[in-house]
Amino acid sequence: MILRALIFSLALIPGTGAAQGYPFRPVKILVPAQPGGGLDLVGRTMADQLGRALGQSFVVENSGGGGGSIASMTVARAAPDGYTLMVGYVGTHGTNPATRKVNYDAVRDFTPIGMVGGTPNLLIVHPSMPVQDLKGLVDRAKANPGRLTYGSGGIGTLNHLIWEQFRGAAGFEAVTVHYRGIGPAFIDLLSGQVEAMTPGLAAAMPHLRNRKARPLAVTGLQRHPLLPDVPTFEESGYKGFDGVQWYGIVGPAKMPEDIVRRLNAEINKAIAAPALRERFAGEAIDPMPMSPAEFGRFIQSEIARWTKLARERGISLDE
Repeated sequence: MILRALIFSLALIPGTGAAQGYPFRPVKILVPAQPGGGLDLVGRTMADQLGRALGQSFVVENSGGGGGSIASMTVARAAPDGYTLMVGYVGTHGTNPATRKVNYDAVRDFTPIGMVGGTPNLLIVHPSMPVQDLKGLVDRAKANPGRLTYGSGGIGTLNHLIWEQFRGAAGFEAVTVHYRGIGPAFIDLLSGQVEAMTPGLAAAMPHLRNRKARPLAVTGLQRHPLLPDVPTFEESGYKGFDGVQWYGIVGPAKMPEDIVRRLNAEINKAIAAPALRERFAGEAIDPMPMSPAEFGRFIQSEIARWTKLARERGISLDE
């Protein structure tokens, strides 16, 4: 019994071969949202892939509420043994820490394990809008100060911050209507109650296909394969619009390094597989392989980016 306890204790110490017997029991992956949508898709897909690769069950647990804060706190307080993981994304580890007081530190309380992928945002307008590009939209907004209406998925969300980034760069006024989620905002855009939005590509694609919304520009460093005729913001004259709705896997702080390396290797192997790439492509998610260190630096840069913008534009949920 003493020997068995000693072996188990050593397995939890970084650098002592913790990954050799990992995982010897089911692993939980928290998804900070209700079932359905990109977060849930990523969580369930990676649970399936990791389970197959490591020969153990990876079980998804949906934990919505608090904009992802509930799931984040659960993981931050969990034992750092590799058996409690989470889908960390641009909300929990990017825009939320930048725009509100959260009960966790998105950097110090977590171990970055692996980036999975991301989907760009795009600026769309109602088809009745007599504009075909960003220049036309800006000219119209400046000619009619404070009359352009925009639908946001909520204060401090990625789509809201991208819109504020654009308004600041272009220098025009608009009426921003905040909704409880991107779904209700779409309802009003499709009915013409609001004129513009900056949703994620995956959410927008069905409405673009049936021509109920018109795309003007997409975030990212290059045009997206699903919308080859839609220019990037940079092509349209606005630099720095490379923000995406990203998803990755994180765990509690101080996880054993060899477990982190093993999980990262399997994540990168999975997102390189043609079948998974095709599945993600259907949801406009592009694989973004990174090492744990690269992912950690990416998270820090995201928080810094959106914190700077939120301060410049006076965006805060705590006021």
